[in-house]
Amino acid sequence: MDPIRNPYAPGAGQRPPELAGRDSELETFTVVLERIARGRPERSVVLTGLRGVGKTVLLNALRSAAVRADWGTGKLEARPDQRLRRPLSAALHVAVRELGHPQADDVDHVLGVIKSFAHRAVEPGAKLRDRWNPGIDAPAVSGRADSGDIEIDLVELLSDVGGLAADVGKGVAIFIDEMQDLHPDDVSAMCAACHEISQSSLPVIVVGAGLPHLPAVLSASKSYSERLFRYARIDRLPRDAADRALQMPAKEEDADFTAEALEAMYAATGGYPYFIQAYGKVAWDLAPGTPITAEDVAVSAPEAESELAVGFFGSRYERATPGERDYLRAMADAAVALAENAHEELDEIESVPTADVALILGRKPQSLSPARDALLKKGLIYSGERGRIAFTVPHFGRYLRAHT
Repeated sequence: MDPIRNPYAPGAGQRPPELAGRDSELETFTVVLERIARGRPERSVVLTGLRGVGKTVLLNALRSAAVRADWGTGKLEARPDQRLRRPLSAALHVAVRELGHPQADDVDHVLGVIKSFAHRAVEPGAKLRDRWNPGIDAPAVSGRADSGDIEIDLVELLSDVGGLAADVGKGVAIFIDEMQDLHPDDVSAMCAACHEISQSSLPVIVVGAGLPHLPAVLSASKSYSERLFRYARIDRLPRDAADRALQMPAKEEDADFTAEALEAMYAATGGYPYFIQAYGKVAWDLAPGTPITAEDVAVSAPEAESELAVGFFGSRYERATPGERDYLRAMADAAVALAENAHEELDEIESVPTADVALILGRKPQSLSPARDALLKKGLIYSGERGRIAFTVPHFGRYLRAHT
């Protein structure tokens, strides 16, 4: 097959594998936008799932839907080492400019509030060289969103942005990727702001995406967070959607897969969109012609696994220290033991007890807390419930058992 026409290469095709089977989420979001635009009460949206299930691609698709609805939009990616003020100011700057508000004075006022909010990213009295310039061509508005209390300031900021959007009958959507990495104070402030704009029926919505424990992060911040967000669990694709994710791009290039090839691909990928794209790309490059057969999948699988071992799994494994790697390997071994004792398939084991990990390492659970906490901060593992731990990356245990 012609590698130049490969529809599974990153960025190729009209509809990436990550969006196959996501029609329900897209349709629901369209309804949410319409309800908010009409002044009806509606919740913000949170997407959760493991890495590789297509959360970021879906987040971008939802943003495109908001743009088509003529909303102002802005996007940011949370990082553990960065507070919220700077990236949110930049995102809202873009969103306000997209609104197309006809009154320049009103726009300048809100941009000035955004600028004041951004300037509090540094302490008052800091030298000029240490101040961050958000690139907003409007004077800062004193006394609005600049108290230094992130919760007070964020409520004031989003209230002003929402009022500007309401003036022109539009809305503003803020998209936050890796939302679980927000600072705890910023999470609390975001929940408070979402509550306030909902109570005021302002056309502002927050759309977040993060790992499976994100709902627990939000709940720990504000007890009422479950009422603020519409949660959507983004999981691996069922068999029919996974088949479509392979077939649709291929048919655009007048190619197809045999039924046996589709079955082999699902067995190899587990229905995870990132793996579907990775295996599909290599199978396309190595197959001599169409339809792609199960034999082609078998021949291409080692190369696909090798690429994943370096770029997807290996890059994450390398971020761990030797002690943290021991903890990861013990998690993989604990999953095997748990599957054998419960007479279950290994892929069905989603989490393992931290006590089992300690037992395998011959250590007390308390002594492993530093390694576990470091892996949590690095986003390599997550805790969905007390006393249990799981990988954030699907098939990571399989990788560890095969390569370490």
